[in-house]
Amino acid sequence: MRRDDLCITVPTFFRCPISLDVMTSPVSLCTGVTYDRSSIQRWLDSGNNTCPATMQVLHTKDFVPNHTLHRLIQIWSDSVLTRPSPESDSPTPDQARHLVHQIQRNPSGDSCFRCIAKLSSFANDSDQNRKLLASTDGFLALLFGILGKQTENVFFAEKIVRLCYVMVEEYADKEQLAKQVIQRDSLSSMLLLLKQGSLDSKIATARVLELISVDLESKVCVAECKDMLVELLRLASYESDPSAVEVGLSCLVSISMPKKTRIRLVGLGAVKVLAKMASGSAMSASVVEKVLKLIEMVSACKEGRAEICEDEMCVEAIVKKVLKVSSVATEHAVSILWSLCCLFRDPKAQEAVARSNGLAKILVLMQSNCSPAVRQMSGDLLKIFRVNSKSCLSSYDTKTTHIMPF
Repeated sequence: MRRDDLCITVPTFFRCPISLDVMTSPVSLCTGVTYDRSSIQRWLDSGNNTCPATMQVLHTKDFVPNHTLHRLIQIWSDSVLTRPSPESDSPTPDQARHLVHQIQRNPSGDSCFRCIAKLSSFANDSDQNRKLLASTDGFLALLFGILGKQTENVFFAEKIVRLCYVMVEEYADKEQLAKQVIQRDSLSSMLLLLKQGSLDSKIATARVLELISVDLESKVCVAECKDMLVELLRLASYESDPSAVEVGLSCLVSISMPKKTRIRLVGLGAVKVLAKMASGSAMSASVVEKVLKLIEMVSACKEGRAEICEDEMCVEAIVKKVLKVSSVATEHAVSILWSLCCLFRDPKAQEAVARSNGLAKILVLMQSNCSPAVRQMSGDLLKIFRVNSKSCLSSYDTKTTHIMPF
């Protein structure tokens, strides 16, 4: 299918298996295969009594109109016809440079919004376009300066932050950029977007915050911005959108290196949120890894350990993730258990691990192809439980006890 000399990709299931054209009147045979009415009618009128796709003999030649597919094809066709042509909307590189100069000359003018909207279209076209904008001296810093002044205009701030995000990814000196962002007071506007922006804008904002959190100073500044941790934790809890969850977690992991930030996270109820997430089953491996990484980080402070040990569901969920998700997730999980049970010898955590059948998992883990660090931590955990309760280990059947290293 073509429109204005541009190739349009047609979804395979919109094509008739006989004519290979987009179906105008889809009907289904008794075999469940859908065809365009005119094509299948010609097939049957030619004396055939089989389904063309499956070659099954048809016990009836009746058609059933596929109304759902018909509606989908109509919606798709309408979107193709009304979709604006990229060639007419997206600026050329020379036009993009001119738009940048316009913004630089008059960053507070009425035309600034239109220029940024056009540059967003330009940036979305290709990596090369994004690199061109990112390499324009002082432009990204100027955008963050404009963003810092948008304390009420959420719609304009959304446009700016989306353009900033695609440019920051291509920007070379992120440390210098982070200083400029902080100096221009852009964080308050980004917080506004996390509170009031669309979900796409919240995701773009969290990505920008993660990308500029490259050193201790920037991590502290982002985390100490009032309500920033609250909003990022809320984004990470956005159950209906996996992208929002992953981006929120990733940003929290990035900015939570300072101990002070981890303590604040614990105070905001992060452990309960993370425990609930770890207990779920409908999460991707990368999300589970980030959840466990964040729990591992808060377990390094006494406030975090206290919350984890008070939450039985949290320890049980951590044990269940051992050998269940990925080697990275297993390493984070074992590190948490080692911190709780060996380094700080918390009796509540030790009891929770024992109740969750953690010892059997540790025994199996030691015989797997795990890293030396994981093997060492697993050995330390077994020693702790051997000292505390020999009977607990001896109760396992010979399939596991024969691999005990002691």
